[in-house]
Amino acid sequence: DRTSGGQTKEGEREKCSDPDSPHGKVELKKKVTLLRGISIIIGTIIGAGIFISPKGILKNSGSVGMSLVVWIACGVLSLFGALSYAELGTSIKKSGGHYTYILEAFGPQMAFIRLWADIIAIRPAGLAVISLAFGQYILEPIFMPCGVPEIAIKLATSIGITSVMYLNSMSTSWTNRIQIFLTFCKLLAVATIIVPGLYMLFKGETRNFENAFEVSNIKLTGLPLAFYSGMYAYSGWFYLNFVTEEVENPEKTVPLAICISMAIVTSCYVLTNVAYYTVMSAEELLASQSVAVTFAEKTMGNFSVAVPVFVALSCFGTMNGCLFAFSRMFYVASREGHLPEVLSMIHVRRHTPLAAVIILYPMTVFQLFVGDIYSLLNFMSFLRWLFIGVAVLGLIYMRYTRPDMPRPFKVPLFIPAIFSLTCFFMVFLSLYSDPVNTGIGFAISLTGIPAYYIFIVFDRRPKWLQKSLDSINRSVQIILEVIPAEH
Repeated sequence: DRTSGGQTKEGEREKCSDPDSPHGKVELKKKVTLLRGISIIIGTIIGAGIFISPKGILKNSGSVGMSLVVWIACGVLSLFGALSYAELGTSIKKSGGHYTYILEAFGPQMAFIRLWADIIAIRPAGLAVISLAFGQYILEPIFMPCGVPEIAIKLATSIGITSVMYLNSMSTSWTNRIQIFLTFCKLLAVATIIVPGLYMLFKGETRNFENAFEVSNIKLTGLPLAFYSGMYAYSGWFYLNFVTEEVENPEKTVPLAICISMAIVTSCYVLTNVAYYTVMSAEELLASQSVAVTFAEKTMGNFSVAVPVFVALSCFGTMNGCLFAFSRMFYVASREGHLPEVLSMIHVRRHTPLAAVIILYPMTVFQLFVGDIYSLLNFMSFLRWLFIGVAVLGLIYMRYTRPDMPRPFKVPLFIPAIFSLTCFFMVFLSLYSDPVNTGIGFAISLTGIPAYYIFIVFDRRPKWLQKSLDSINRSVQIILEVIPAEH
Protein backbone atom coordinates (compact mmCIF):
# COMPACT_ATOMS: atom_id res chain seq x y z
CA ASP A 1 0.00 0.00 0.00
CA ARG A 2 1.63 3.24 -1.20
CA THR A 3 -0.12 5.50 1.33
CA SER A 4 0.75 3.43 4.37
CA GLY A 5 4.33 3.07 3.04
CA GLY A 6 4.55 6.85 2.75
CA GLN A 7 3.22 7.28 6.27
CA THR A 8 5.74 4.77 7.58
CA LYS A 9 8.62 6.64 5.97
CA GLU A 10 7.28 9.93 7.30
CA GLY A 11 7.03 8.41 10.79
CA GLU A 12 10.61 7.17 10.54
CA ARG A 13 11.79 10.65 9.57
CA GLU A 14 9.97 12.16 12.56
CA LYS A 15 11.46 9.51 14.86
CA CYS A 16 14.98 10.26 13.61
CA SER A 17 14.52 14.01 14.00
CA ASP A 18 13.41 13.60 17.62
CA PRO A 19 16.48 14.41 19.78
CA ASP A 20 15.36 12.03 22.53
CA SER A 21 14.63 9.16 20.16
CA PRO A 22 16.92 6.14 20.48
CA HIS A 23 16.98 6.10 16.64
CA GLY A 24 18.26 9.70 16.37
CA LYS A 25 21.78 10.91 15.62
CA VAL A 26 24.31 9.22 17.94
CA GLU A 27 25.84 12.12 19.85
CA LEU A 28 25.74 13.81 23.25
CA LYS A 29 22.54 15.89 23.29
CA LYS A 30 22.24 19.49 24.53
CA LYS A 31 20.10 18.62 27.55
CA VAL A 32 21.67 20.87 30.22
CA THR A 33 19.27 23.78 30.72
CA LEU A 34 19.81 26.72 33.09
CA LEU A 35 18.07 24.89 35.98
CA ARG A 36 20.08 21.72 35.33
CA GLY A 37 23.28 23.79 35.12
CA ILE A 38 22.56 25.43 38.47
CA SER A 39 21.78 22.03 40.00
CA ILE A 40 25.11 20.60 38.72
CA ILE A 41 27.10 23.45 40.31
CA ILE A 42 25.20 23.70 43.62
CA GLY A 43 24.82 19.91 43.79
CA THR A 44 28.58 19.35 43.58
CA ILE A 45 29.72 22.30 45.75
CA ILE A 46 27.44 21.57 48.73
CA GLY A 47 28.71 18.19 49.91
CA ALA A 48 29.11 16.84 53.42
CA GLY A 49 31.48 19.62 54.53
CA ILE A 50 29.01 22.33 55.59
CA PHE A 51 27.08 19.78 57.69
CA ILE A 52 30.05 18.08 59.32
CA SER A 53 33.02 20.32 59.87
CA PRO A 54 33.08 24.11 59.50
CA LYS A 55 35.40 24.07 62.50
CA GLY A 56 38.62 24.12 60.41
CA ILE A 57 37.93 27.75 59.50
CA LEU A 58 36.99 28.73 63.08
CA LYS A 59 40.05 26.97 64.51
CA ASN A 60 42.48 28.74 62.14
CA SER A 61 40.82 32.16 62.11
CA GLY A 62 40.54 32.33 65.92
CA SER A 63 37.21 34.15 66.31
CA VAL A 64 33.53 33.92 65.30
CA GLY A 65 33.57 37.23 63.41
CA MET A 66 36.77 36.47 61.55
CA SER A 67 35.52 33.01 60.52
CA LEU A 68 32.41 34.63 58.94
CA VAL A 69 34.68 37.12 57.11
CA VAL A 70 36.71 34.16 55.76
CA TRP A 71 33.51 32.39 54.55
CA ILE A 72 32.43 35.56 52.68
CA ALA A 73 35.93 36.22 51.28
CA CYS A 74 36.25 32.62 50.04
CA GLY A 75 32.83 32.98 48.36
CA VAL A 76 34.01 36.15 46.57
CA LEU A 77 37.33 34.53 45.53
CA SER A 78 35.47 31.45 44.27
CA LEU A 79 33.15 33.76 42.30
CA PHE A 80 36.28 35.31 40.71
CA GLY A 81 37.41 31.84 39.66
CA ALA A 82 33.92 30.96 38.43
CA LEU A 83 33.68 34.17 36.35
CA SER A 84 37.09 33.39 34.81
CA TYR A 85 35.79 29.93 33.90
CA ALA A 86 32.62 31.53 32.49
CA GLU A 87 34.82 33.44 30.01
CA LEU A 88 36.79 30.29 29.17
CA GLY A 89 33.59 28.24 28.79
CA THR A 90 31.95 30.74 26.42
CA SER A 91 35.06 31.34 24.28
CA ILE A 92 36.17 27.66 24.11
CA LYS A 93 32.93 25.74 23.56
CA LYS A 94 34.41 22.31 24.27
CA SER A 95 33.64 20.08 27.25
CA GLY A 96 36.48 18.90 29.50
CA GLY A 97 37.01 21.78 31.96
CA HIS A 98 40.58 22.26 33.23
CA TYR A 99 42.00 19.73 30.75
CA THR A 100 40.56 21.52 27.70
CA TYR A 101 41.64 25.02 28.80
CA ILE A 102 45.21 23.91 29.59
CA LEU A 103 45.31 22.10 26.22
CA GLU A 104 44.16 25.23 24.35
CA ALA A 105 46.53 27.59 26.19
CA PHE A 106 49.68 25.55 26.87
CA GLY A 107 49.53 22.52 24.58
CA PRO A 108 49.07 18.74 24.86
CA GLN A 109 51.95 17.83 27.22
CA MET A 110 50.76 20.03 30.10
CA ALA A 111 47.15 18.90 29.52
CA PHE A 112 48.18 15.23 29.54
CA ILE A 113 50.06 15.64 32.87
CA ARG A 114 46.86 17.08 34.38
CA LEU A 115 44.82 14.22 32.89
CA TRP A 116 47.32 11.60 34.13
CA ALA A 117 47.18 12.85 37.73
CA ASP A 118 43.37 12.93 37.49
CA ILE A 119 42.87 9.43 36.16
CA ILE A 120 45.42 7.51 38.27
CA ALA A 121 44.67 9.12 41.62
CA ILE A 122 42.71 12.38 42.08
CA ARG A 123 39.30 11.39 40.67
CA PRO A 124 39.08 7.81 42.04
CA ALA A 125 40.26 8.97 45.50
CA GLY A 126 37.91 11.98 45.57
CA LEU A 127 34.94 9.86 44.50
CA ALA A 128 35.83 7.16 47.05
CA VAL A 129 36.02 9.70 49.91
CA ILE A 130 32.64 11.33 49.22
CA SER A 131 31.15 7.84 48.69
CA LEU A 132 32.51 6.71 52.09
CA ALA A 133 30.79 9.71 53.69
CA PHE A 134 27.56 8.60 51.94
CA GLY A 135 27.98 5.02 53.28
CA GLN A 136 28.68 6.27 56.82
CA TYR A 137 25.70 8.65 57.06
CA ILE A 138 23.10 6.52 55.26
CA LEU A 139 23.66 3.74 57.84
CA GLU A 140 24.01 5.94 60.94
CA PRO A 141 20.24 6.14 61.78
CA ILE A 142 20.02 2.31 61.58
CA PHE A 143 22.92 1.65 63.97
CA MET A 144 22.28 4.56 66.41
CA PRO A 145 23.54 4.96 69.11
CA CYS A 146 26.27 2.38 68.27
CA GLY A 147 29.01 2.90 65.72
CA VAL A 148 28.59 1.62 62.15
CA PRO A 149 30.78 -1.46 61.35
CA GLU A 150 33.55 -0.75 58.83
CA ILE A 151 32.52 -3.54 56.45
CA ALA A 152 28.90 -2.29 56.42
CA ILE A 153 30.13 1.21 55.44
CA LYS A 154 32.21 -0.19 52.58
CA LEU A 155 29.32 -2.34 51.30
CA ALA A 156 26.88 0.61 51.43
CA THR A 157 29.53 2.76 49.72
CA SER A 158 29.96 0.17 46.94
CA ILE A 159 26.18 0.10 46.38
CA GLY A 160 26.17 3.93 46.24
CA ILE A 161 29.00 4.06 43.68
CA THR A 162 27.38 1.31 41.57
CA SER A 163 23.99 3.07 41.51
CA VAL A 164 25.57 6.40 40.47
CA MET A 165 27.55 4.66 37.70
CA TYR A 166 24.40 2.86 36.50
CA LEU A 167 22.34 6.07 36.47
CA ASN A 168 24.98 7.99 34.48
CA SER A 169 25.33 5.07 32.04
CA MET A 170 21.60 4.75 31.37
CA SER A 171 20.30 8.29 30.80
CA THR A 172 21.62 11.85 30.70
CA SER A 173 18.08 13.22 31.23
CA TRP A 174 17.47 11.11 34.36
CA THR A 175 20.94 11.92 35.71
CA ASN A 176 20.04 15.62 35.46
CA ARG A 177 16.52 15.19 36.87
CA ILE A 178 17.82 13.31 39.91
CA GLN A 179 20.55 15.96 40.32
CA ILE A 180 17.86 18.68 40.45
CA PHE A 181 15.90 16.66 43.08
CA LEU A 182 19.04 16.09 45.20
CA THR A 183 19.98 19.77 44.95
CA PHE A 184 16.54 20.71 46.33
CA CYS A 185 17.12 18.15 49.13
CA LYS A 186 20.43 19.84 49.97
CA LEU A 187 18.85 23.29 50.02
CA LEU A 188 16.03 21.93 52.20
CA ALA A 189 18.63 20.45 54.59
CA VAL A 190 20.44 23.80 54.74
CA ALA A 191 17.09 25.58 55.31
CA THR A 192 16.31 23.27 58.30
CA ILE A 193 19.49 24.70 59.89
CA ILE A 194 19.18 28.34 58.77
CA VAL A 195 15.49 28.93 59.65
CA PRO A 196 15.54 27.84 63.33
CA GLY A 197 18.96 29.45 63.78
CA LEU A 198 17.85 32.84 62.43
CA TYR A 199 14.58 32.58 64.38
CA MET A 200 16.56 32.24 67.61
CA LEU A 201 18.89 35.07 66.53
CA PHE A 202 15.97 37.44 65.96
CA LYS A 203 14.55 36.42 69.34
CA GLY A 204 17.70 37.85 70.90
CA GLU A 205 20.11 34.89 71.13
CA THR A 206 23.21 36.98 70.36
CA ARG A 207 25.54 36.14 73.27
CA ASN A 208 27.88 34.06 71.04
CA PHE A 209 28.39 37.09 68.76
CA GLU A 210 29.54 39.39 71.59
CA ASN A 211 33.21 40.31 71.08
CA ALA A 212 33.06 38.44 67.75
CA PHE A 213 36.17 40.28 66.55
CA GLU A 214 38.19 39.96 69.76
CA VAL A 215 41.67 40.98 68.53
CA SER A 216 43.50 38.77 71.02
CA ASN A 217 41.84 35.64 69.56
CA ILE A 218 42.51 36.37 65.87
CA LYS A 219 45.36 34.22 64.50
CA LEU A 220 46.99 35.95 61.53
CA THR A 221 49.36 33.00 61.03
CA GLY A 222 46.40 30.63 60.77
CA LEU A 223 44.40 32.74 58.27
CA PRO A 224 46.03 31.18 55.16
CA LEU A 225 45.01 27.72 56.44
CA ALA A 226 41.49 29.03 57.14
CA PHE A 227 41.31 30.27 53.53
CA TYR A 228 42.57 26.91 52.31
CA SER A 229 39.71 25.15 54.17
CA GLY A 230 37.19 27.70 52.88
CA MET A 231 38.25 27.44 49.25
CA TYR A 232 38.04 23.64 49.53
CA ALA A 233 34.46 23.95 50.84
CA TYR A 234 33.50 26.08 47.80
CA SER A 235 35.29 23.91 45.21
CA GLY A 236 32.93 22.57 42.56
CA TRP A 237 32.00 25.81 40.77
CA PHE A 238 33.96 24.58 37.70
CA TYR A 239 31.96 21.41 37.00
CA LEU A 240 29.51 22.94 34.49
CA ASN A 241 32.54 23.71 32.26
CA PHE A 242 33.19 19.95 32.01
CA VAL A 243 29.91 19.53 30.04
CA THR A 244 29.86 22.73 27.93
CA GLU A 245 28.99 20.86 24.72
CA GLU A 246 25.76 19.60 26.33
CA VAL A 247 24.63 23.04 27.58
CA GLU A 248 21.77 24.77 25.79
CA ASN A 249 22.88 28.23 24.58
CA PRO A 250 26.20 28.16 26.53
CA GLU A 251 26.99 31.87 25.89
CA LYS A 252 24.12 32.86 28.20
CA THR A 253 23.54 29.71 30.29
CA VAL A 254 27.12 29.18 31.58
CA PRO A 255 27.72 32.71 33.05
CA LEU A 256 24.16 32.94 34.38
CA ALA A 257 24.23 29.49 36.03
CA ILE A 258 27.64 30.25 37.60
CA CYS A 259 26.59 33.65 39.02
CA ILE A 260 23.23 32.41 40.38
CA SER A 261 24.85 29.28 41.90
CA MET A 262 27.68 31.18 43.62
CA ALA A 263 25.24 33.73 45.08
CA ILE A 264 23.05 30.90 46.47
CA VAL A 265 25.99 28.85 47.84
CA THR A 266 27.74 31.83 49.49
CA SER A 267 24.45 32.96 51.12
CA CYS A 268 23.75 29.39 52.33
CA TYR A 269 27.25 28.92 53.76
CA VAL A 270 27.34 32.26 55.61
CA LEU A 271 23.77 31.97 56.98
CA THR A 272 24.36 28.33 58.03
CA ASN A 273 27.42 29.40 60.03
CA VAL A 274 25.46 32.27 61.60
CA ALA A 275 22.81 29.70 62.63
CA TYR A 276 25.48 27.41 64.12
CA TYR A 277 26.99 30.27 66.18
CA THR A 278 23.52 31.36 67.36
CA VAL A 279 22.93 27.94 68.96
CA MET A 280 26.50 26.88 69.82
CA SER A 281 29.44 28.70 71.33
CA ALA A 282 32.80 28.60 69.56
CA GLU A 283 34.03 26.03 72.12
CA GLU A 284 31.01 23.74 71.55
CA LEU A 285 31.44 23.95 67.77
CA LEU A 286 35.13 23.05 67.98
CA ALA A 287 34.34 20.08 70.26
CA SER A 288 31.63 18.68 67.95
CA GLN A 289 32.31 15.71 65.66
CA SER A 290 29.41 16.59 63.33
CA VAL A 291 28.26 20.19 63.72
CA ALA A 292 24.87 19.71 62.01
CA VAL A 293 24.01 16.74 64.26
CA THR A 294 24.96 18.71 67.42
CA PHE A 295 22.90 21.66 66.14
CA ALA A 296 19.88 19.40 65.43
CA GLU A 297 20.08 17.76 68.88
CA LYS A 298 19.94 21.22 70.49
CA THR A 299 17.10 22.61 68.37
CA MET A 300 15.02 19.70 67.02
CA GLY A 301 15.19 16.88 69.57
CA ASN A 302 14.19 13.53 68.01
CA PHE A 303 14.10 15.04 64.53
CA SER A 304 17.92 15.12 64.63
CA VAL A 305 17.87 11.48 63.36
CA ALA A 306 16.93 12.90 59.92
CA VAL A 307 20.16 14.95 59.67
CA PRO A 308 22.43 11.99 58.72
CA VAL A 309 19.94 11.08 55.97
CA PHE A 310 20.15 14.64 54.60
CA VAL A 311 23.96 14.47 54.71
CA ALA A 312 23.88 11.11 52.86
CA LEU A 313 21.58 12.55 50.14
CA SER A 314 23.92 15.54 49.89
CA CYS A 315 26.90 13.21 49.36
CA PHE A 316 24.96 11.22 46.74
CA GLY A 317 24.25 14.44 44.83
CA THR A 318 27.95 15.32 44.87
CA MET A 319 28.87 11.82 43.64
CA ASN A 320 26.33 12.09 40.82
CA GLY A 321 27.41 15.58 39.71
CA CYS A 322 31.13 14.77 39.89
CA LEU A 323 30.82 11.56 37.87
CA PHE A 324 28.69 13.31 35.22
CA ALA A 325 31.46 15.93 34.85
CA PHE A 326 34.51 13.59 35.03
CA SER A 327 33.18 11.29 32.33
CA ARG A 328 32.99 14.22 29.89
CA MET A 329 36.64 15.10 30.56
CA PHE A 330 37.70 11.51 29.73
CA TYR A 331 35.43 11.62 26.65
CA VAL A 332 37.13 14.80 25.36
CA ALA A 333 40.65 13.53 26.22
CA SER A 334 39.94 10.35 24.22
CA ARG A 335 38.74 12.47 21.30
CA GLU A 336 42.06 14.38 21.45
CA GLY A 337 43.98 11.07 21.32
CA HIS A 338 45.18 11.13 24.95
CA LEU A 339 43.09 8.13 26.06
CA PRO A 340 41.91 4.91 24.32
CA GLU A 341 39.51 5.58 21.43
CA VAL A 342 36.64 3.61 22.98
CA LEU A 343 36.24 6.29 25.70
CA SER A 344 35.02 8.80 23.10
CA MET A 345 32.27 6.48 21.86
CA ILE A 346 28.55 6.84 22.57
CA HIS A 347 26.02 4.11 23.45
CA VAL A 348 23.90 3.44 20.36
CA ARG A 349 20.55 3.76 22.18
CA ARG A 350 21.22 5.59 25.45
CA HIS A 351 23.36 8.37 23.92
CA THR A 352 25.67 8.36 26.97
CA PRO A 353 29.51 8.09 26.94
CA LEU A 354 29.23 4.67 28.59
CA ALA A 355 32.92 3.69 28.52
CA ALA A 356 34.00 7.11 29.88
CA VAL A 357 31.45 6.76 32.73
CA ILE A 358 32.54 3.30 33.90
CA ILE A 359 36.33 3.71 33.58
CA LEU A 360 36.55 5.07 37.14
CA TYR A 361 34.48 2.26 38.63
CA PRO A 362 37.17 -0.45 39.10
CA MET A 363 39.78 2.05 40.34
CA THR A 364 37.37 3.67 42.82
CA VAL A 365 36.22 0.34 44.28
CA PHE A 366 39.83 -0.88 44.41
CA GLN A 367 40.93 2.22 46.37
CA LEU A 368 37.89 1.89 48.59
CA PHE A 369 38.89 -1.58 49.81
CA VAL A 370 42.69 -1.37 49.52
CA GLY A 371 44.15 2.14 49.49
CA ASP A 372 44.69 4.78 52.13
CA ILE A 373 42.39 7.25 50.41
CA TYR A 374 42.74 10.15 52.82
CA SER A 375 46.54 10.28 52.53
CA LEU A 376 46.16 10.11 48.73
CA LEU A 377 43.83 13.10 48.87
CA ASN A 378 46.45 14.97 50.91
CA PHE A 379 48.99 14.23 48.17
CA MET A 380 46.61 15.57 45.54
CA SER A 381 44.76 18.52 47.11
CA PHE A 382 47.46 21.00 46.16
CA LEU A 383 47.62 19.68 42.55
CA ARG A 384 43.97 20.65 42.09
CA TRP A 385 44.74 24.30 42.88
CA LEU A 386 47.99 24.26 40.88
CA PHE A 387 46.21 23.20 37.67
CA ILE A 388 43.15 25.43 38.22
CA GLY A 389 45.61 28.32 38.70
CA VAL A 390 47.38 27.30 35.46
CA ALA A 391 44.03 27.15 33.58
CA VAL A 392 43.06 30.66 34.75
CA LEU A 393 46.59 31.89 33.92
CA GLY A 394 45.89 30.49 30.45
CA LEU A 395 42.95 32.92 30.16
CA ILE A 396 45.33 35.87 30.71
CA TYR A 397 47.91 34.31 28.35
CA MET A 398 45.33 33.83 25.56
CA ARG A 399 44.18 37.46 25.88
CA TYR A 400 47.61 38.37 24.45
CA THR A 401 48.39 35.37 22.19
CA ARG A 402 44.85 35.03 20.74
CA PRO A 403 43.31 38.52 20.90
CA ASP A 404 40.88 37.79 18.03
CA MET A 405 39.25 34.79 19.78
CA PRO A 406 35.47 35.42 20.13
CA ARG A 407 34.68 36.19 23.77
CA PRO A 408 30.89 36.51 24.29
CA PHE A 409 31.50 36.94 28.04
CA LYS A 410 34.60 38.89 29.10
CA VAL A 411 35.83 39.61 32.65
CA PRO A 412 38.17 42.44 33.73
CA LEU A 413 41.76 41.14 33.86
CA PHE A 414 42.16 41.83 37.59
CA ILE A 415 39.62 39.03 38.34
CA PRO A 416 41.64 36.12 36.83
CA ALA A 417 44.89 37.76 38.07
CA ILE A 418 43.72 37.82 41.72
CA PHE A 419 42.29 34.31 41.49
CA SER A 420 45.36 32.68 39.90
CA LEU A 421 47.60 34.37 42.51
CA THR A 422 45.31 32.94 45.24
CA CYS A 423 45.66 29.44 43.72
CA PHE A 424 49.46 29.65 43.57
CA PHE A 425 49.55 31.03 47.12
CA MET A 426 47.60 27.96 48.30
CA VAL A 427 50.04 25.69 46.43
CA PHE A 428 53.03 27.29 48.19
CA LEU A 429 51.14 27.09 51.48
CA SER A 430 50.79 23.31 50.94
CA LEU A 431 54.53 23.02 50.28
CA TYR A 432 55.21 24.89 53.51
CA SER A 433 52.64 23.21 55.78
CA ASP A 434 52.95 19.61 54.51
CA PRO A 435 56.12 19.22 52.40
CA VAL A 436 56.21 15.39 52.53
CA ASN A 437 52.69 14.68 51.25
CA THR A 438 52.86 17.57 48.78
CA GLY A 439 56.20 16.30 47.47
CA ILE A 440 54.77 12.78 46.97
CA GLY A 441 51.78 14.25 45.09
CA PHE A 442 54.11 16.31 42.92
CA ALA A 443 56.22 13.21 42.18
CA ILE A 444 53.09 11.21 41.21
CA SER A 445 52.08 13.94 38.75
CA LEU A 446 55.60 14.10 37.25
CA THR A 447 55.26 10.44 36.22
CA GLY A 448 52.90 11.88 33.59
CA ILE A 449 55.94 13.17 31.64
CA PRO A 450 57.43 9.74 30.76
CA ALA A 451 53.86 8.41 30.33
CA TYR A 452 53.20 11.11 27.72
CA TYR A 453 56.24 10.07 25.68
CA ILE A 454 55.58 6.33 26.06
CA PHE A 455 51.84 6.36 25.24
CA ILE A 456 51.38 9.45 23.06
CA VAL A 457 54.61 10.55 21.36
CA PHE A 458 56.25 7.17 20.77
CA ASP A 459 53.89 5.57 18.25
CA ARG A 460 56.23 2.91 16.78
CA ARG A 461 54.54 0.04 18.54
CA PRO A 462 55.30 -3.55 17.42
CA LYS A 463 52.64 -4.84 15.00
CA TRP A 464 51.58 -7.63 17.34
CA LEU A 465 51.00 -5.13 20.16
CA GLN A 466 49.01 -2.74 17.96
CA LYS A 467 46.95 -5.67 16.66
CA SER A 468 46.18 -6.79 20.24
CA LEU A 469 45.18 -3.26 21.28
CA ASP A 470 42.88 -2.91 18.25
CA SER A 471 41.31 -6.28 19.04
CA ILE A 472 40.68 -5.30 22.68
CA ASN A 473 39.21 -1.97 21.54
CA ARG A 474 36.80 -3.73 19.14
CA SER A 475 35.79 -6.29 21.79
CA VAL A 476 35.02 -3.55 24.36
CA GLN A 477 33.08 -1.64 21.69
CA ILE A 478 30.90 -4.70 20.94
CA ILE A 479 30.33 -5.59 24.61
CA LEU A 480 29.37 -2.02 25.60
CA GLU A 481 27.39 -1.35 22.37
CA VAL A 482 29.18 1.94 21.72
CA ILE A 483 30.07 3.61 18.41
CA PRO A 484 31.94 6.82 17.47
CA ALA A 485 29.88 9.99 17.92
CA GLU A 486 28.42 11.55 14.76
CA HIS A 487 29.49 15.15 14.18
